[in-house]
Amino acid sequence: MMLCNDTLQGYYTNNFALMKHHGWSLSDLENMLPWERDIYILLTENWVKEQNEKAEQAKQQRGA
Repeated sequence: MMLCNDTLQGYYTNNFALMKHHGWSLSDLENMLPWERDIYILLTENWVKEQNEKAEQAKQQRGA
């Protein structure tokens, strides 16, 4: 998942992804300060990357 707030479309895409896949509420997201939101988006992006890496490693171990 690529999270980016450079455009209005990116803003809404991020809101949707954070609400649908990570359980944030729209009011929580809209009440964040811009820098606070950026930090949570970065942390979420890092978490997703880690989960994908773990899943890939588990898949490789099952196949080996």
